[in-house]
Amino acid sequence: MKTADAAQARPRAAGHHDRGLLAIALFKLAKAALLILVGAGALSLLSASTARRVHEWLADFTIRQGSRITERALHLLSVTGSGRITLVGLAAICYGLLFGLEGVGLWLEKRWAEYLTVVTTGLLIPFEAYEVARAVTATRILALVTNAAGVAYLLYRLRHPRHR
Repeated sequence: MKTADAAQARPRAAGHHDRGLLAIALFKLAKAALLILVGAGALSLLSASTARRVHEWLADFTIRQGSRITERALHLLSVTGSGRITLVGLAAICYGLLFGLEGVGLWLEKRWAEYLTVVTTGLLIPFEAYEVARAVTATRILALVTNAAGVAYLLYRLRHPRHR
């Protein structure tokens, strides 16, 4: 009887993970890495020489490509003070760390990570829906659908106990 109880206590056999959780975990970890890099990049702009080099590179890129994104980045660099850059950099790093925590917890199939992800991702869905209503773009729709599907999947897992 003890071996049957021990087998039930183990969540899964080694190497067998829930594919849905792994997909969400990988997505969260990728976003974490990207945000931490963005935050570090923003903080590196506090150096005047780095900011000048980035500004020159963006100006050169804009002339060759005519991109609206780089024009906006140039404008942001020219009007943003060091306090705002510091705030953006630190916020991106903190948000990246939160995504990393969620990703690792989901990878390890921790129940607390499922709850944390439902709350943090679910809180953003109304804002994403507002953005889609304001201006429909493929990126906004993809973000809304992806996050809603992830939350729905995690809610399903939380409401239906796992078979152990």
